[in-house]
Amino acid sequence: MDKKLSILVVDDEQRLVDEIGEFLKNKKFKVLSANQPAKALEIVRTTMPDIAILDIRLPGMSGLDLLSKIKRLHPLTEVIMISGHGDMNTVIEAMRKGAIDYFAKPFRLADIYKAIVRTQRFIQINNELHAVKSSMGVLSKKLLENIGVRLVGNSPAMKEMINMMNKVAQTPNTSVLILGESGTGKELVAHGIHYLSDRSDKTFYSVNCSAIPETLFESEFFGHKKGAFTGADSDKDGWFEIADGGTLFLDEISDMPMAQQAKLLRVLEERKVSKIGSRKSKMVDVRVIAASNTNLEKLANENKFRLDLFHRLNIFVIDIPPLRERKEDIPTLVDYYLKMYTRQFGKPNIKMDKNALEKLMDYDFPGNVRELRNIIERSVILCEGDKLLPRQLSLSHSHETENNLSGSPSGLPDTFSVSTENTGLDLEENERRLILKALEQAGNNKSKAAALLNITWQALDRRMKKFNLE
Repeated sequence: MDKKLSILVVDDEQRLVDEIGEFLKNKKFKVLSANQPAKALEIVRTTMPDIAILDIRLPGMSGLDLLSKIKRLHPLTEVIMISGHGDMNTVIEAMRKGAIDYFAKPFRLADIYKAIVRTQRFIQINNELHAVKSSMGVLSKKLLENIGVRLVGNSPAMKEMINMMNKVAQTPNTSVLILGESGTGKELVAHGIHYLSDRSDKTFYSVNCSAIPETLFESEFFGHKKGAFTGADSDKDGWFEIADGGTLFLDEISDMPMAQQAKLLRVLEERKVSKIGSRKSKMVDVRVIAASNTNLEKLANENKFRLDLFHRLNIFVIDIPPLRERKEDIPTLVDYYLKMYTRQFGKPNIKMDKNALEKLMDYDFPGNVRELRNIIERSVILCEGDKLLPRQLSLSHSHETENNLSGSPSGLPDTFSVSTENTGLDLEENERRLILKALEQAGNNKSKAAALLNITWQALDRRMKKFNLE
């Protein structure tokens, strides 16, 4: 067994108590025993056993009453009832009061053992659920306090993800790779790991690798000394020094230039950095969390991402499910965002019409949680009553341009119009057209077009191949 359970055996037949006790001790359990209810209750108060095996007929108190008292004293103690005089009504009453199993005398000790094994599995699952619930409470509180939002959802996928976050947060510096489509909340998960860890009172520093020109990468990464190059008018700390003691979040890691990937790998292995223009190195204590919405293993196999860095980051992976795969979370998310935006806009309580909610449940949300949030925000603005109606849910106008085309590209308009005549607002089509616009203005010079879009040359090259624009 994985855990040495403590088992209390209660029966007024001492011979049976001894027989069961000896059998369970041979199975490596810790065994406690009592032949009277008062003694059994004292054991429960002082030792809180994992499992109690109770006879129905006991002197001075029925086993059913003892079951109730044990459950009040220690609800997590699971109870198996035994009886030589039981009937169906007694079994039903025992289960109603919280018993997990029931055996009629005479029984085989092997059957009792099987029941204990089943119960242990139940206890383990229950403990994990309690841990997840506790982690969700702590996580929600910390995220609200620090960044004003929280992870929302009660689906099995969300609970499993939070369980994974909690486990890796307890390790001192294990690197984490977060995978998921755009809009699933990768940075929020990274924040969550940080605030669940012992690093929570230190810096969380976020970097979008797509938004940094390749020529500035090394300076941003490691920092520089004054005079190290033209324009270096003062000393500058790099990302690792800024996040020292805390967490460094590298979003869109796939867009990091190959040369810098090698340097990142070295830092992860050696835990030290050197500023540009300095001969000295400095030890740093940073947990690196990387994120990507692309298949890094595929890129590595195509020699577009360092395979050794992929394996270094791939130690602990959290894959965030898209919203279409956890639709049971949509009502909870809708309620959360409705309350948030009605408060923010000073509107009265707005409820979601049943048909409007069904419309959302039937939608696939290509933009994931971010898209749902934007839909609710816009709908609350449009809503004039206290009920949000289906006609106020403009699903076809809710897509966003990807975060990695961040900022307003130099020389390009801050906004661009989109035709919705045939397919509606198409995220990939808009990205494709924006790239074509940049290439046109740059005279088909990839380096200049990448600079206009404020992404790396490699990122532009990947996107051009994705859209067959070569």
